[in-house]
Amino acid sequence: MNRRNAWAAYSNERTRAAFNFAEEYKQFLNISKTERECVDTIVNEAEERGFVELARLIEDGKTLSAGDKVYAVWMNKTVILMKIGRQPMENGMNILGAHIDSPRLDVKQNPLYEDSGLAYLDTHYYGGIKKYLYVTLPLALHGVIVRKDGTTAILNIGEDEDDPVFFISDLLIHLSQEQMAKKTSEAVTGEALDLVVGNRPFIVEGGKEDEEDDDETLTRGQAYAVRQEKEEKSEAKRLHGAVKRAVLAILKDEYDVEEDDFISAELEIVPAGKARDAGLDRSMILSYGQDDRACAYPSLRAIFETGDVDRTACCILVDKEEIGSVGATGMRSMFFENTIAEVMNLTGTYSELSLRRCLAASRMLSSDVASAFDPNYASAFEKKNIAFLGGGMCFHKFTGARGKSGSNDANAEYIARLRDILDKNDIVFQTSELGRVDLGGGGTIAYILALYGMEVIDCGVPVLNMHAPWEATSKADIYETFRGYLAFLADA
Repeated sequence: MNRRNAWAAYSNERTRAAFNFAEEYKQFLNISKTERECVDTIVNEAEERGFVELARLIEDGKTLSAGDKVYAVWMNKTVILMKIGRQPMENGMNILGAHIDSPRLDVKQNPLYEDSGLAYLDTHYYGGIKKYLYVTLPLALHGVIVRKDGTTAILNIGEDEDDPVFFISDLLIHLSQEQMAKKTSEAVTGEALDLVVGNRPFIVEGGKEDEEDDDETLTRGQAYAVRQEKEEKSEAKRLHGAVKRAVLAILKDEYDVEEDDFISAELEIVPAGKARDAGLDRSMILSYGQDDRACAYPSLRAIFETGDVDRTACCILVDKEEIGSVGATGMRSMFFENTIAEVMNLTGTYSELSLRRCLAASRMLSSDVASAFDPNYASAFEKKNIAFLGGGMCFHKFTGARGKSGSNDANAEYIARLRDILDKNDIVFQTSELGRVDLGGGGTIAYILALYGMEVIDCGVPVLNMHAPWEATSKADIYETFRGYLAFLADA
């Protein structure tokens, strides 16, 4: 089969459009490094574009009709956006689905400790990562700490140029003979991925350690640290914990949180830094979190920019895909089905049978990134059936592992329909597998939606360095994927 290169097919006007779209995408990446940040960004923009929260409509006793725009959020980590179509919802929807969580390191619930004059946060990695890639990088700390009274401290440290960054240390080359003799999967262990957060011991200016806690010369954090210090029973313990206490004093001063508040915290450690153009020709983007925001952002823009539709248009952006789509905010939860039922109720068409018919008659693009061919590791791929950077929007008929285990396998009739839509709209696209048969595999949320009987296929953007701290994409592929999503949502 002949492969097309998106750049070669572009006019100057379309090239400018692709570059402009990429600039907006990079801004989204910069402010949306966690699923909570993604949802906040999405909701703010959705409301500016006239979307109304479903819960508000229900509370106010409103109804929905063709042309209305509605969104629903669950636990600040998953969001659904919909445009009501002219056809009854029982006839089915056109659905875009992607995930907004990405591989990273999570802070444990009892994380802060001190060892040999360094303060650390203990971590647990999230999703599939090569652990050795996370050492020696500048890292940022994002997330929330929820106090017992329900108030929340929001942390975003390491992204501003004036912010400190954090790091995970690695063994110097001069002493690493034993480490380098190990398999790469064993050279850095999960328990070694602890974040260095401090080195200076707690010292109150002027020797005020023995002053009363309410001494007005002490900050709130210093007074808290003094109380911590007084609880230690021995001089050795007081000295040993001085760096940890200094970190606690800063957290108290700047965020009004105490050590026990880590129990109810969700803190994520991600690479520090902004999305950047890559290549002398600026044709690519290098950034953290493009799996799967390279698909989530075009999906979001497509639901925003599509006009009035015959079939209801739906965009699902979910959490927990990287760990199996589990939990209340993952695709396996009932949130999607419950939301569709509530929307149908506001259109006056809900019944259990109508809901089942709606879900079964729907068509979906399950949008997740594809592995792009890497000539440096050519043996991992089967070149005839792999995506190429610059080859446009990518479709996977099936995913899974080895014998297609765990895969949704799209039917030929649905693929033919999609080919027709894409060709009519001059969308550059390609087909792919994840890699060489028997080498490995992966999955997406496609099989979960397919359980309703709807037609589903995996598609998305090819990525180099997938699941690494910095992933690479082609601006043309991202733009073609956006154009393909627009064409799909408009299909009757």
